[in-house]
Amino acid sequence: MSNYDAIIAAIEQQTKAYEEALPLRSAACRSRFFFQPHPTEKVCLFLHGFTAGPYQFVPMGEAFFSAGYNVLIPLMPGHGQAGDWNGDNPPPLPTDPQIYQQFVLQWLQQAQVLGKQVVVGGLSTGATLAAWLALERPQEVYRALIFAPYLSSSIKLVDLFVEIFPFYFEWLNKDAPGNFGYDGFRIPSLRLFLDMGQEIVDRAPNSLSAPMFIFSSESDRVTSNRDHHALFEAVLKHQPKSWYLCLDKALDIHHRMMTKLEGNDYQNLVITLAKAYVESGLTWAELLEIGYQMLLQGKTFEAVVAELNLHQQVSPDMSLIMVMLDKQIVIDAHKHGERG
Repeated sequence: MSNYDAIIAAIEQQTKAYEEALPLRSAACRSRFFFQPHPTEKVCLFLHGFTAGPYQFVPMGEAFFSAGYNVLIPLMPGHGQAGDWNGDNPPPLPTDPQIYQQFVLQWLQQAQVLGKQVVVGGLSTGATLAAWLALERPQEVYRALIFAPYLSSSIKLVDLFVEIFPFYFEWLNKDAPGNFGYDGFRIPSLRLFLDMGQEIVDRAPNSLSAPMFIFSSESDRVTSNRDHHALFEAVLKHQPKSWYLCLDKALDIHHRMMTKLEGNDYQNLVITLAKAYVESGLTWAELLEIGYQMLLQGKTFEAVVAELNLHQQVSPDMSLIMVMLDKQIVIDAHKHGERG
């Protein structure tokens, strides 16, 4: 057995033994790994959302695996455990941010053994952790895919509620399709992510980050798109290969945007956009320049890429990004001279 084979066998065996001892609430909550027969150029580390499980990233993980990547989707600490959880007996979710931070740092180390470059991604609180990792280890993260990060709520009164009250809260959509995680939680276990989100927003303007692609959606009623864009603007000052996209309201893509099972009929769109970013090397300014020439000069995507000699920096799926890009952002960037 090669050293690589021994490493992936150890990851699988140790994780299986740990999760069988818990035990798990559902098979959908178990960690999922997609291993190539050899180390890869890029490795994906995906982090699921609060009270959910690895099932949220299985479709994306399968897509990146099919494209030749190694993929790790670990179960978050305190998540996915079987039990009669309720207000008197809440699920064992951590209230110490260091538990999560040490967890993702350890998995980053695991990922580094499996390939040359690590792509981290997450949804909601998982995206908060992925953003923290991109700021904490900017030289060790190749790209960060930040899906609807929980930096604050879309309604500020909710933030006040989270900051003050220690109550047990049961999800209003706990019976929604695709929910294999916990039905509820104690507020302090979510509060740590609100605090971490604020720390990230405060830290980003003065810190180097790994390149981030931050996703928002106009139909997301959970997290603040304004804070998403503010984080992007802060990161962009130090990391020009960061991108931002707010998915149009017409698509009706809500906060749980990773799977069709959870209500996103455009699951494959999100996956394709993510792959286009990871496999491209364009700066935000170059992206805007392509958009400008397509939108305001009527050129085709292929013609602009050829004219700017960007073939080596553009993925096969790149044209879809241009279709989704906010036209007003392109126009405003042209007015303010922010194009490449």
